[in-house]
Amino acid sequence: MNTDIPLKIMYLSPVGNRGEDDGIFASMADTYRMPGTEVHITCLPDEDGGFTHIEYRAYEGIVTRGIIRAARRAAREGFDGFAIGCFYDTALHDAREISGDMVVTAPCAASCEIAASLANRFGIIVGRRKWVNQMAATVRDHGHQERLSGFYHVELGVNDFQRDHDETRRRLIAAGRKAVEEDHAEALILGCTLEVGFYNELEDALGVPVIDPSIAVLKRAEYAALLKKQCGWKPSRKWSCEPPPEEEIARFGGFDEGEAFGNRLVVGRHEEEEMRYHA
Repeated sequence: MNTDIPLKIMYLSPVGNRGEDDGIFASMADTYRMPGTEVHITCLPDEDGGFTHIEYRAYEGIVTRGIIRAARRAAREGFDGFAIGCFYDTALHDAREISGDMVVTAPCAASCEIAASLANRFGIIVGRRKWVNQMAATVRDHGHQERLSGFYHVELGVNDFQRDHDETRRRLIAAGRKAVEEDHAEALILGCTLEVGFYNELEDALGVPVIDPSIAVLKRAEYAALLKKQCGWKPSRKWSCEPPPEEEIARFGGFDEGEAFGNRLVVGRHEEEEMRYHA
């Protein structure tokens, strides 16, 4: 398979302007992308909500419009794939509806697909018990409920993961050990993680494949975009995938107005440099 086909993938963090996190995801993208892939690391503008996380459904409700607008803008800019960077898979179906021929995916869907290709049963380590109800519904919606050994929460919110790395590491390893040794999970998914690359440490400790969702969603978007170019397998836009009429979009408004992105950090092949910021 030729993996040097030029592709453009957008990775959207559905929170406000977070330059530090953008750099972390850009480094991840540069490490794991295929040679011909250009990746744009973006986030929502602060006017869509200056959140550092969207653990609550109320927060998701506020950022959903921004995700839809970003997906529509990315499709119009000619992106091949669009990755939503939240394990809740916030606005995944909504964004697909509005995205034309662009492939859209999100971390839970991508991670479960990859885990199902590696093992018969997998467990998901998450931050808080609060998350489990919604994430379980997402796993069920994607058809993976029978493969799931369980959710293993460490009672840390998104912001808490970075406060004490040693304690976070201890809790994640303990949760993974419970999943593997007591519930016989054959693979693990990190619903939230300490840092990109931590999955390697868990794999060494537990002896099973561990999937980092940020890497998974990037690679799944990239692979689907590659299949679209090589095989012509474009997303369906019939029946339940039918997009809203353009005439109604223009009449209702709100889809195309205003700035769709906060920071934009581009990683890939460029004539002068490998990474650059866009205002």
